[in-house]
Amino acid sequence: MADGKHFVNESTKLVLESLEGLTLTYPHIALDHKHKVVYVKDVNQVREQQVTLLSGGGAGHEPAHAGYVGPAMLTAAVSGHVFASPTSSQVLACIRRIYSPNHGTLVIVKNYTGDILNFGRAIERFKAERMESSGGSKGQSPPQIEMIVVDDDVGVIDEDDDDKGGVGRRGLAATVLVHKVCGALAATGSCLEEIKRIAKFVVKNSFTIGCALESASVPGGHGKPRQLPSDQLEIGMGIHNEPGFGKGTLKPAHCLIADLVKHMVTSKPWSEIQTREKHSDIVLLANNLGAVSNLEMGLVANEAVKSFSSHHAIKCTRVYTGTYMTGLAMAGISLTALVLPNDVPFRELVLDALDKPAQAPGWVNHPVVKSDDASDQASDAQAETFNADPKDSSSTFKSEWTKVIESGYQSVVKNEPTITRLDTEMGDGDCGEVLLAGATAIHNALESGELYTGGNIWTTIRQISCLVEDSMGGTSGIIYCLFLDGLAQSLASASEGSPVSAESATRLWSEAHPHALQTLYKYTSARPGHRTLIDSLEPFVATFKSTGGDLELSVQKALEGSRETANMKPKRGRAVYTGSNEKSLMDAGAVGLCAVLQGILEGLQQ
Repeated sequence: MADGKHFVNESTKLVLESLEGLTLTYPHIALDHKHKVVYVKDVNQVREQQVTLLSGGGAGHEPAHAGYVGPAMLTAAVSGHVFASPTSSQVLACIRRIYSPNHGTLVIVKNYTGDILNFGRAIERFKAERMESSGGSKGQSPPQIEMIVVDDDVGVIDEDDDDKGGVGRRGLAATVLVHKVCGALAATGSCLEEIKRIAKFVVKNSFTIGCALESASVPGGHGKPRQLPSDQLEIGMGIHNEPGFGKGTLKPAHCLIADLVKHMVTSKPWSEIQTREKHSDIVLLANNLGAVSNLEMGLVANEAVKSFSSHHAIKCTRVYTGTYMTGLAMAGISLTALVLPNDVPFRELVLDALDKPAQAPGWVNHPVVKSDDASDQASDAQAETFNADPKDSSSTFKSEWTKVIESGYQSVVKNEPTITRLDTEMGDGDCGEVLLAGATAIHNALESGELYTGGNIWTTIRQISCLVEDSMGGTSGIIYCLFLDGLAQSLASASEGSPVSAESATRLWSEAHPHALQTLYKYTSARPGHRTLIDSLEPFVATFKSTGGDLELSVQKALEGSRETANMKPKRGRAVYTGSNEKSLMDAGAVGLCAVLQGILEGLQQ
């Protein structure tokens, strides 16, 4: 697609219209139009019988991930826009629909920041709902829901990439092998713990390297795709058109494939596996990134098998060739190797899981699956459930919430120009506007009476978190959301589901904040010293906990943390790409958080 032409009606409707076409072709799967969730029609029966599985991510990687929904593979998949993660609300609707109370649910995501944050937040929101619906009682077992992150890319040549943002190995085509193995195990009755254990093995022992002749164009995108000279290709190009780690001269396929295989087996992750125990068998997945002919793919598979065997004494016990995970119509390929265990029973378990037939569109070429066209019994209303408490305008907490929100809003309004200026210098310039949008949404909800301000403070926090997601978006919004979600969970559990008194509120808040921070840390690698809002948040939380709720001192520590970011080199976020902080500017996100905290403090002091 070098010229950027596509078959579209409207680019904004392409994803949904494509999913509709998929479900018309394979009537054993159904579509939740509102949330772009594809799921098995007999979902109620499936979740009664086995562990349920869901995955997803941005569109543009077809057949991943909706094409892997079906018996012995995924129970459901949720799709975002092209190359963009679905929102946590989309994922949450999916979890509500397929969650198995008796067997549990496994969530499989690729290692991209947006996917991890949004899928992670959905999990935490679901946990909070379940805890709240059960009264938040101590001792209540949390929902059985786990997440696996796939990071098989060895095209990231910086093995220690902390100074380049710490994004780590990207999730690529090995994700499909994880779907296949987990789906087979779930269908044969394995428990959640066992499935997760084997999934972790597949992830840790899978390695992918790709190359492309040119990038793909995005329907509705701006400009044309970058084009390489006719005699060049790019090594390590990502499935979202991310630049590779190097360019090379186009050479005969046997030389090119040999170079890719060599890069894979000499990579640091592969070497670490081989150092512990020598392995000689692999599963090979030769993947078409979207615009390579079947004729060429046969050649790619042939050369890869020969290269592993002749140059590295590695046997390809299973070989899969085809279109499994694409970068739209990218003229490229990727090779994935799953290193098999030497332990014979375990090795056979993995192979049996791969061999088990799966009735999913993307795994089997146009499978014929009988369907009785039974409609899904899980109503859309169930997927939209939100256990909000009734409003209580007479609550003693109403005046406190009013003062805090009003003061916090005014503080953000006052500081927005400074935050925007800092982000314009070091980022993409929208940090102040995004924070103001979130503060405005909360302020407006309070004024309109739509924000619950009763004694159940965790309910208010959950509502605020949803307002933040809807109004802010982006990474900063989801960071705030995850922290608020963790805070709500902890408060609900500590108060045992009952409204709290003003006297006990301070103690509960101080004890809940560390849990909220740990909830956030499960889904982001940002830590103090990386020049982010964490440099303000962590000292605030630590001080608030250690002092039993001294808010004034905690805000002072947060301010000190924000000032220290002026001396830090960016290691997370968009500022990473500037490479330095030569102007000694404070981080906009850290300054923004302090504006919020100062507003809260001033409101409580009124």
